[in-house]
Amino acid sequence: MVQVAAHLSVAELQAGYRGSKDATLARHFQVIWLLARGHTVAETAQLTGFVRRWVEELLVRYNRFGPASLGDRRRRNGAKPRILTPQVLAMLRERVKAPPDDGGVWTAKKVAAVIAAELGLTRVAEQRGWEALKAIGWTVQRPRPQHAQAATAEEQEAFKKSSRGWSSRKRSAIPAR
Repeated sequence: MVQVAAHLSVAELQAGYRGSKDATLARHFQVIWLLARGHTVAETAQLTGFVRRWVEELLVRYNRFGPASLGDRRRRNGAKPRILTPQVLAMLRERVKAPPDDGGVWTAKKVAAVIAAELGLTRVAEQRGWEALKAIGWTVQRPRPQHAQAATAEEQEAFKKSSRGWSSRKRSAIPAR
């Protein structure tokens, strides 16, 4: 028989297990609930599909830190804050209305430099500049290169008028062998 700390009652554990919207948190509450009801670690592992070691680890965490230790803790792992916050995007929307400092057109590299200057960073990856442009609704505006001997619009229209149209005869399918 395992010892479960009395952070929550069996009824509260069951409520946490049944009422949680997060699947991982619900499964962890279920493990502690089963252990609190008197099931062994092996039985709990069998019922939940977890391995014994993970059930033991959940129990140790729950006994030591309480209900806050359950659930997917990767979501609160102290990751760096996002660079593209709504405030930065709002500043960028205003900034890109004017041409860049060096003239030309806005590129991901130039936008990344503006973001870095705004946030006081030494450098922001070019990819963040591209993501920022997409986030504020900008698209690629550079025209595609044309071949030096490409036909003009008038020549293209003349070619379309003089070329044969599609055959009105229905094509038969190639029979399978």
